[in-house]
Amino acid sequence: MATSRTLSPQESEAFGQELDALRNRTLADIGAADARYIRRVRASVRLTELAGRTLLFAGFFMPTWIVGVLLLAYSKIVDNMELGHNVMHGQYDFMNDPEFSGKTYEWDHSSTSDAWRNTHNYQHHTYTNVLGKDHDIGYGTVRVFAEQRWRPFYLLQPLWALLQAVLFEYAIAIFDLKLDRYFKGKISKAELAAKLPPVKRKLWRLFLKDFVIFPLLAGPHFLAVLAGNALASLLRNLWTFTVIFCGHFTEHAEVFPASVLKNETRGAWYVRQLRGSSNLSGSRLLHFMTGNLSHQIEHHLFPDLPARRYATLAVEVREICQRYGQHYNTGSFAGQFLTVLARIFRHAFPSRPVVKPA
Repeated sequence: MATSRTLSPQESEAFGQELDALRNRTLADIGAADARYIRRVRASVRLTELAGRTLLFAGFFMPTWIVGVLLLAYSKIVDNMELGHNVMHGQYDFMNDPEFSGKTYEWDHSSTSDAWRNTHNYQHHTYTNVLGKDHDIGYGTVRVFAEQRWRPFYLLQPLWALLQAVLFEYAIAIFDLKLDRYFKGKISKAELAAKLPPVKRKLWRLFLKDFVIFPLLAGPHFLAVLAGNALASLLRNLWTFTVIFCGHFTEHAEVFPASVLKNETRGAWYVRQLRGSSNLSGSRLLHFMTGNLSHQIEHHLFPDLPARRYATLAVEVREICQRYGQHYNTGSFAGQFLTVLARIFRHAFPSRPVVKPA
């Protein structure tokens, strides 16, 4: 495993101060160009959705049907990744535009925005890769670190992971319900029931939209639209699952005990975000289609800075990491994902944490 040098408390604080300075310089430069960018992203989402759905209405003429599916899948992916995810992080709150407010934005995804803001924006980003605190570690069904307690349930986790990938938006939608804690008796039926209504409303609304209303509007092309919508949603789910799992479960991503949170300083928080995250190298198109979560390290260091800035920030972040002897976890998309798959298969069986050299 690639290792990072242990920083003294003074070094850790200096590391954090350098990153704070980088953040402040970027904040001072944010403005009209960022606002134009996100408005163009929203326009591209709307135009490609309109074009995709229109082509699907032409029925099973295969060339137009395939292009329609791809355009609709593109629209759903960009809506979730570069638009919804980043807006809900508050990256565009500086615009003071209600349509891009991180506190009220609602996306085209089965998960309610309020639930996402709690489980992802708060819990995951505050307690990144801390066992027992960051519930994104394996999403309750997959053991990706030896430090997680092994149970026989995990023997079939390659199958659980595949099902989760296919149904990823629904897995995220019910994530905040904490069904595993309910079945373990850690939360009551009344507590679960209190969380259900908004989840059911969002699931039902999007199901009606993609699998009932638009197919019915197509009349004789009902099946073509139904199949096209289903395939576009599947492509979105597979893509987002792959990108998200590469963010924190690659070979060199680290996990932490809850004890690290005791008296954790700003500098130590930065170090944990760095060591718990991993990047993907690739083209500008790849970065765009991942919502710039290909720069997961920069996203976790600066979650409320516009994601279009991450590629530029990455140059200086990497240089700072080198000076402080910190491993900068990056690699190709295929290479990083293969290490994720290796973790899923390896930790399906009992495993022990690797003892690091003193």
